[in-house]
Amino acid sequence: MYHKKPLITTFIILLLFSYCTKSEVKTSTSESIKTDSIRKWIKNGRNKENTDQKRLFYIKKAQTTIHNIANDSIKARLLSKLSLAYLRLKKNNRFQEVNKATILLSKKLGDSLTLAESYWDLGEFHTRADSAYYYYSKAHKLYHNLDKKITAARMLYNMAVVQGNMKDYTGSEINTIQALELLKNSDNYKRLYNCYNQLGITSNNLNAYDKAISNYNKALEYAMKLDNRKTLKLSLINNIGFVYLSRKDYVNAVINFRQVVKNDSVKFKDSKLYGKALNNLGYCYLKLNKQDDIPELFFKAEKILDTVHDFQGLALTIRNIAEYYATKKDTLKSMLYIDKSYIISKASADNEGQLNALKLLATVDTKNSARYAKSYIKLKDSLIQEERSARDKFARIRFETNEFIAENETLAKQKQLWTGIAIGLLLLAGAVFIIVNQNAKNQRLIFQQKQQTNNQEIFNLMLSQKQKMQEGKQIEQKRISEELHDGVLGKMLGVRMLLTGLNKRTGDDVIKERTKAISALRDIEIEVRSISHELNDNAYRKINDFINAIEYLLMGFQKSSGINYDFSYDQDIEWDELSGDIKINTYRMIQECMQNSRKHAECTEVFVNFDIYDSNFVIAMGDNGKGFKQDKERKGIGMRNLQSRIKKLDGQLDIESALGKGTKITLTVPLSILNKQKIEHNPHLKIRKNYPIQT
Repeated sequence: MYHKKPLITTFIILLLFSYCTKSEVKTSTSESIKTDSIRKWIKNGRNKENTDQKRLFYIKKAQTTIHNIANDSIKARLLSKLSLAYLRLKKNNRFQEVNKATILLSKKLGDSLTLAESYWDLGEFHTRADSAYYYYSKAHKLYHNLDKKITAARMLYNMAVVQGNMKDYTGSEINTIQALELLKNSDNYKRLYNCYNQLGITSNNLNAYDKAISNYNKALEYAMKLDNRKTLKLSLINNIGFVYLSRKDYVNAVINFRQVVKNDSVKFKDSKLYGKALNNLGYCYLKLNKQDDIPELFFKAEKILDTVHDFQGLALTIRNIAEYYATKKDTLKSMLYIDKSYIISKASADNEGQLNALKLLATVDTKNSARYAKSYIKLKDSLIQEERSARDKFARIRFETNEFIAENETLAKQKQLWTGIAIGLLLLAGAVFIIVNQNAKNQRLIFQQKQQTNNQEIFNLMLSQKQKMQEGKQIEQKRISEELHDGVLGKMLGVRMLLTGLNKRTGDDVIKERTKAISALRDIEIEVRSISHELNDNAYRKINDFINAIEYLLMGFQKSSGINYDFSYDQDIEWDELSGDIKINTYRMIQECMQNSRKHAECTEVFVNFDIYDSNFVIAMGDNGKGFKQDKERKGIGMRNLQSRIKKLDGQLDIESALGKGTKITLTVPLSILNKQKIEHNPHLKIRKNYPIQT
């Protein structure tokens, strides 16, 4: 009855734990399913093969579901992808709303990567050059700090393009070169192509025509490694032609433009490029005074560029048509096309196109040239002011970026310093560890060498004792031989000679003499029997070197300490059949235990007992001293030596001790296969299954 409540409580806890675990797994699985669905909807929303209406449907569906995501890190990443989808769909208000939410959440989480992506999107979103440049710069700082070299290079390239559009050609060149520095060891051929192409455009605008052609040729090297290399090659040829056009080398310009126009595939793959090449070719012909094909080339280019909505190129083509009619002295048509070019340039915010249109109008309409010149100067001044303001902002942002980079470099140096210190400390700790470890190894080696020396001493002692025993045997054999030769043999010879003499005589005296001879033979018989018994006792008495060595050790111990000893062993066992390692280490362990008893036990008696059971050699020893508490006793070097030696023999050490009850140590040594075989095949060895030890 009293045990049921704990069992019920345990069952309820396990049930609740199981329910909570299942709930967590279910929640995690549900979150994962939602995330996968949102990613899929955003992907469909960015798929240009779908209609705009269908794309918007998927994106809105994703936005609604994102609010139910509990994990803020996942939510921030999804919001970033969602804002880019709205940007691609040109849904400006929704883009700004989602982008703002992404930035706030990224800052809260400290998610620099998502924050950088959000600034990148803002750079693409803004049409104002200074705003676009600002956000690209912020994104670049974050990517630079995250060591994302390729993406940081892309931001520098975007900044360079913005600067080029605002005629900050020097700044554009600097950022493009910095981007190339980040890309130089990469195989990102597309980015390398873009950078060298931008350098070509910048060099051309700086009137460095040879440098521009060199950069375009480098761009061509990387373009040839890309899948759309044919189209890119033709685009670069058109750009090189434009460099020749800029330097008024119209003959070489025509060669390049004709190479583009003659390629039929470009008409379908890149109509915009084809239209520009036609216009450029027509303009070169105009400057070379080749009047025949000019109108057709211009009108064809006008139609293509109007179809592809390239309003800047369209305005330029129409202006070139106006210039053509001006050379034909057809002022009315020329002014008509100039007006048309001006309107298109103004509608598309092409300030350069407007300036060129006003400049051409002032030349064609001489009556109103002053009015057009005034408008031209006013627009030019405003553009110069705007460009100067933008360049100042670029310079300020660049200065802040340089400050940021310098600060990062300082932090990096500090980090390197601390890293160096940490590595130095680790190396020092490693060196100390190696020294201590090596010292410990040396100590172990010294200990092993000392043990080896001690073992050699024991071996020499046993060998010496064996030699003494052998000498004793030889002496005993010599004594018995002398007794047989000098005693028994001499007496037998005397009796034989007496009996030989008596055989020739008769009488009572002879009978008496024979009786004496028989008595003498009886004495010889008794003497021979005595010698025989003595020999038999010596044969069966075990003269054992190992046992004798232990006896001498214990006798020496008793003599030096005054402590009595009791050494018991089975005399029917050939103890010398044990291996040398076992005998040597056993001797040392007994010696160590006797020393411990003398130093610490305050005992009056010690005992040593040898036996063999279950193929194990068992050494039991102890004393009747004061004993000790095993749980509190520290292991001294003597005990460690015992453990070291018994470990070498793969044996086991057991200690029994208590205060006032003495100490008993049992060493169990497994016999090797060789020793087992010797024991099992030796009729004098006994293997017991039970092991009673008398203490």
